[in-house]
Amino acid sequence: MKATASMCSPRTVRGTHTFKIAGYSLHRGLGAGRYVRSAAFDVGGYLWRIEYYPDAEMEMKNGDYASVSLELVTTDAQARAAFEVRLVDQASKLPPSVVLARSKPMLFRSNPPTYMSEDFLQPLPYLHADDSLLVECDITVIKESELASIATTFDIKVPPSDLSHNLGQLLETGEETDVAFEVRGEVFPAHKLVLAMRSRVFKADLFGPMGDRARKTVTIEDMQPAVFGALLHFVYTDSLPSMEHLVGDDAEEMVKHLLVAADRYAMERMKVLCESILCRTLNVHNVTTTLALADQHQCSHLKDACLDFIASPDRTDDVVASEGYACLKRSCPAVIADIFERATKSRNI
Repeated sequence: MKATASMCSPRTVRGTHTFKIAGYSLHRGLGAGRYVRSAAFDVGGYLWRIEYYPDAEMEMKNGDYASVSLELVTTDAQARAAFEVRLVDQASKLPPSVVLARSKPMLFRSNPPTYMSEDFLQPLPYLHADDSLLVECDITVIKESELASIATTFDIKVPPSDLSHNLGQLLETGEETDVAFEVRGEVFPAHKLVLAMRSRVFKADLFGPMGDRARKTVTIEDMQPAVFGALLHFVYTDSLPSMEHLVGDDAEEMVKHLLVAADRYAMERMKVLCESILCRTLNVHNVTTTLALADQHQCSHLKDACLDFIASPDRTDDVVASEGYACLKRSCPAVIADIFERATKSRNI
């Protein structure tokens, strides 16, 4: 009799990054959802970034909370990883560290981004004498096991998923719809379960304690029919409808309206997709209005792109001289400070 044995062991790569937040007290008051972030750092062949929210990621009942999250920033990537974020006390007056956030192995994606956020009481006891906070992050990236990486000798072609096509057909044909939305005289039939599955806002409106489950008609205010139709198209197909019939400023304005709709109905992937499109169309004439939109709807990626665009030495003077900049000073004065801070950093690089 012959006995055999084998073992499958995952490969892991571990790294630690230390993020110092100087002038911590000055960062408080930024507002819920606003964050400061570390430089990108490499662990396991992927770039990561710590995002620290001095006033918490979500609105709290009081200002005694902060939040922290970890973001995978490598473009179009995904990675399985576990992490731990902690505070470090250099003065040895407190326990050497306190854990702010910890996760078991989970799948991180960069598009759409995956966040693992944790809330905690303001870490004021861990502030150093110079008003700085030291945040330390351990990341363990889990690679494929050796046995799993062995290529198979068979190649079976799997057909692409047709789920989005099937759902799109369901919307197009209007079969078995159980709710209709009235938008400025136009009617859009839909399916409550599909809407609730894709958007927590639709779910609360249609099935929440404040909603009316028997309601058959919903009136949508402050939105154009074309925009709501595009929103429904994304809900069912996870893609934006063709905009080939729109050109120039019309196409740009449509994308801005879609971003607002995505924010209103908590469609995060749609929101990031609109941010990506608007990033590629930035110019001296539209960057200030786009920046105001990004600031209003907490679009961090789009806001960073606008600030970097304005901070470029060959564009700053033209943007400041524009009419849009004057409007930005009146409507979003706090953003002006962000512009000057980014411009200063750009000159010092």
